Amino acid sequence: MGPHPSSMTAELERLFVHLRFPSISTDSTHADDVRANAEWLKGQFEGIGLATELHETPKHPIVIARNEHEEGRRTVLIYGHYDVQPVDPIELWDSPPFEPELRDGKIWCRGSADNKGQHFVHLLGAEKTIQEEGGLPLNVIFLIEGEEEIGSPNLVPFLEKHKGDLACDIIAVSDTGMVAPGVPTLGYGLRGITCLEVKIKGPSGDLHSGVYGGAVANPASAAARLVASLHHDDGKIAVEGFYDAVIPLEEWEREMWSKVPGAADKDFLKTTGASAPFGEPGYSMAERLWARPTVEVNGIGSGYQGEGSKTVLPAEAMFKLSCRLVPGQDPDIVQQQVISHLEKYCPPGVSIEIEKGHSGKAYHNDPHSKFGKAGQAALEKSFGRAPVLIREGGSIPIIQDMKEILGSDSLMLGLALPDCQIHAPNENFSVENFEKGIEMSRALLRELAK
Repeated sequence: MGPHPSSMTAELERLFVHLRFPSISTDSTHADDVRANAEWLKGQFEGIGLATELHETPKHPIVIARNEHEEGRRTVLIYGHYDVQPVDPIELWDSPPFEPELRDGKIWCRGSADNKGQHFVHLLGAEKTIQEEGGLPLNVIFLIEGEEEIGSPNLVPFLEKHKGDLACDIIAVSDTGMVAPGVPTLGYGLRGITCLEVKIKGPSGDLHSGVYGGAVANPASAAARLVASLHHDDGKIAVEGFYDAVIPLEEWEREMWSKVPGAADKDFLKTTGASAPFGEPGYSMAERLWARPTVEVNGIGSGYQGEGSKTVLPAEAMFKLSCRLVPGQDPDIVQQQVISHLEKYCPPGVSIEIEKGHSGKAYHNDPHSKFGKAGQAALEKSFGRAPVLIREGGSIPIIQDMKEILGSDSLMLGLALPDCQIHAPNENFSVENFEKGIEMSRALLRELAK
């Protein structure tokens, strides 16, 4: 059942068309859907008068749109992505994941918050500015890619090849979040990431646990021991050298974050449904999430998973790890530190195979720079109160890549709320934030042009 017609606006209707494309970048069966979404987005930019091109990559196309550039004006590059996460488990969705619905003041659909709703506000903000003022007050480049959810493998080569055409003074990104409803949020940092997949191998095949258990090493037990070895009982990471390069939090940050609405421990516990905080001693949950590194298990498996008992000693086990990194940490060094730890503590009787996954550096900028102040002013004008300044716990590796290749910092003007269910069933995006995001985008163009 769709939304009641009276609740719809022309802007929402266009967003809904955007959302209906099942643009799942990681699934090759959706390659045509991803391309169709890119083509549609190209038409939207052309429709507001911007020169637009689809740039082919080895996988999914990149959409580039720009106004006519004038010498002597600042240039802003607005980044986003039109690809989305898979929808599994489908049975946990309250409505079909690619049929957007309006309920309870929210847009329910995969991609609504991450990232179609958030980048579309910038297109609509540019459109309104052009309609009312006859053009844009500065040079604008839109870069909307289709591979963010798979680590943006083709974006760095694209940036390097086209860095002259993409030269800009500042980058604007709405792909992060707000700390609480009605509290505008400027992000000035992101954690980095590095990933590993580990296989533990034992006997040549599954064995009878009665006949061989107790005499042959069990890969499932070995995997559990290895995972447990990564942390001390108090939550501190036990990997040798892991914290050596970490740049400590500034006192002004700790003081500022202690007053951020919606960022107290009790707020995070309510949002997550967790029963108690956990992690590195001496830090609040906000500090742990925004400015301290982690090692997390993202998946673990071995042996019989079906109903009832099957007394098997499994031949192998696996687990997947991701480390979130903070300024000062090098992903390659951290990855090797974790590998060395796992190899050192691997129990006898089993072998270990480790596959390196994707990595990205942490990102940090000065929120009090002239562009940071412009971002703050735009948020304040659209939301009616001064924004809070935070770092984000998540990772957008391309932000650091753009800094290194284009030489420009990014303003992270997130509009997603903590309960947006990003990457999970029932993803949603606040209609209020969608509408205020359009106004924020318009204000940002004016503020950056000053």
